Amino acid sequence: MLLLLTLLGLSVCAQAPQVAALAHPKGEFIFAPGSTSFPSSHASTNVELNNGDILAAWFGGTHEGAPDVAIWMAHFHAGHWSAPVEIAREHEIPTWNPVLFHTLDGRLWLYYKAGENAASWSASRRVSTDQGKTWSAPERLPAGLLGPIRAKPLVMADGTIVAGSSVEAYKTWACWIERSTDGGVTWKKIGPITLTEAQDQAEPHIVDMRIADPKLRQKQIDERDFKGIIQPTVVSLGGQHLRLYARSLSRAAKIVVADSHDGGQTWSKTRFLQVPNNNSGLDVVVLRDGRVVLLCNNVPYGRTPLTLLVSRDGEHFKPFATLEDAPGEYSYPALIQRRDGDLEMTYTWQRTTIKHVHLKLSEVPR
Repeated sequence: MLLLLTLLGLSVCAQAPQVAALAHPKGEFIFAPGSTSFPSSHASTNVELNNGDILAAWFGGTHEGAPDVAIWMAHFHAGHWSAPVEIAREHEIPTWNPVLFHTLDGRLWLYYKAGENAASWSASRRVSTDQGKTWSAPERLPAGLLGPIRAKPLVMADGTIVAGSSVEAYKTWACWIERSTDGGVTWKKIGPITLTEAQDQAEPHIVDMRIADPKLRQKQIDERDFKGIIQPTVVSLGGQHLRLYARSLSRAAKIVVADSHDGGQTWSKTRFLQVPNNNSGLDVVVLRDGRVVLLCNNVPYGRTPLTLLVSRDGEHFKPFATLEDAPGEYSYPALIQRRDGDLEMTYTWQRTTIKHVHLKLSEVPR
């Protein structure tokens, strides 16, 4: 499939690499589509356990937002996934966006949300001191505190947690940082971190050249809405320099970034990264050698393909592998680097299951 991305207002057309030329790593379903009591699954998270196993969680139910949606979990051991088990549920209220991560003290946390829709979310958490074998009772967070909203937080070398959060309100979205220096006992909420409509209007817009008819391409741009940014992923680019990468609902249809040079206490004005974004979740990891790996739908429209990109500076990204490129939805990825250096990924597969991909570090270009 040939994908041409044209920046409006510029006389140059940028031709993206042919998808067929990219690596296409294989993976496996955590559970077969149709094999569970819940037909729909979405928004996975994953974490490496102390013994090298992987734990994954996601929300599943009749459909996104249905009152029977609960948080489910599965364990990857010796090359096989366990059957899903329910780990969190609210009575007749849907749950959303689980996030798994370790704090510096070794405790394993599960944060998740509940509410009829994103605008009404409240948050809860559970903690495990035995690597997910047993869990504490759910603890509700104070109103206004949501924790990591979709992607894993950054846990800094001194134990500080820098969690990317966001709020979706009527016709406006904004990101926040929730920062804790005491392992999650107390939090400081920093923000809002916003994208303005003026910024969007000033940015050249991306056209999806998969649409052959120029009038239909322009119609696609005209019909794009603007709300702002949500679901930031926070990484460290060295020392106190942090960067967040956010999903945008914008006419420019690109990823949005902001920077902090004091460990996440203050943040720069947002700006567009020159990577397409289709208003879908993304995840980023900084490898221990400094390379930055991004996993996203790097197109301005739709939720396929799902692509891995790599950068040496966190700014200029090059696609190197395609996880999925068939018609349908492959979205909301979760990406981590294992202690041995390899990458683990989980993502939504056609809303019917969660797929897992393992990638050796040697397969990431330098």
